[in-house]
Amino acid sequence: MASLALKNLVHDKVRLAVTLVGIIFSVILSSIQLGLFVGFQAATASLVENSNADIWISSKNLVSVEDGSAFNESKLYQILSASQVKQATKNIVTFANWKKANGAIVGIQLVGFDLQSEMLSPWNITRGNLESLHEPNAVIVDELYSEKLGVTELGQTVEIGGRKAKVVGFTNGIRTFTTSPAVFTSFKNAQDYFNLREDQLLYILVKAENGANLAQLKSDLQTRLPDNDVYTREELIGIQQFYWMFGTGAGITVLIAAGLGLLVGVVVVAQTIYSATVDHLKEYGTLKAMGATNFYLYRVIITQAVAAGIVGYLVGMAISLFISHTSLQGTTAIILPWQLVLSLFGLTMLMCVAASMVSINKVTRIDPAMVFKG
Repeated sequence: MASLALKNLVHDKVRLAVTLVGIIFSVILSSIQLGLFVGFQAATASLVENSNADIWISSKNLVSVEDGSAFNESKLYQILSASQVKQATKNIVTFANWKKANGAIVGIQLVGFDLQSEMLSPWNITRGNLESLHEPNAVIVDELYSEKLGVTELGQTVEIGGRKAKVVGFTNGIRTFTTSPAVFTSFKNAQDYFNLREDQLLYILVKAENGANLAQLKSDLQTRLPDNDVYTREELIGIQQFYWMFGTGAGITVLIAAGLGLLVGVVVVAQTIYSATVDHLKEYGTLKAMGATNFYLYRVIITQAVAAGIVGYLVGMAISLFISHTSLQGTTAIILPWQLVLSLFGLTMLMCVAASMVSINKVTRIDPAMVFKG
């Protein structure tokens, strides 16, 4: 049965090539779009996910991390007095304007943190160090955005919010979902760049005691701060990802494109296998006249589809993984975790089997007597 299926498959090499191209295109399009979705999700919440905080406290009715409103730092002392709190620090995450040496203005994501706690500090530092942020007006930026920000070397100066800023370090791989690169600096510098009063902040990050009950701690802090929102780290990651991926519609667009890729594959495979089946109707009729069951013929057709699907998937995924690896050198990452790679294999096989069902219906209605007709 398998031998017959493979012979039918390779009999018309042009038709086989068309089938494989359709599957490969479908796999590449779907994997790239889904990889973009995963990459976007990671970028939207990278700051929260890479923080060492167990709980984030913000202004009321927070929409996204970049949209926080200022509140008084007196809330910090209410938090420090709560049980199960090991540490609490002041932070700023907001959009700001970066003025390059040539006068061009670029939007950035300004991140100000307590240099003593480093609860929301930059990671993957490639040049410079965190200690350099103790210098006046010091900032750390990511190499992926160096061209966009107009800085390539340590010591270069620009302006943020009309104030001087000096680049003292570079990270690598800290991506943001928006077009605004993350720029790290001390909390005091961020206050000045954003023109906040000395007694104001945008976030309080809390580190719980070892073994603390986070649900209980969150409830306690929310009771103490009724005018603020209190989130666990995982809750805020979910809010951030949902807002940027679905609240803005960006995620839906990417998923639709991935679905279209699968649809293209189904149509191409279905059309090709159907044509191959129609061209061999007499042969299938001969097999039925010789006693072959419909189930046997179904297996032949499905085997053809699965064989084409495996070859097309392997080639398409190899190309997709190469594209994914290459994308990691840029600001838009296409991330293909192993779970997604395996899921796409299952989807590809399902797509090919579903496409073969169109042909199966044709074979079911074959009259074995057609073999003896002229």
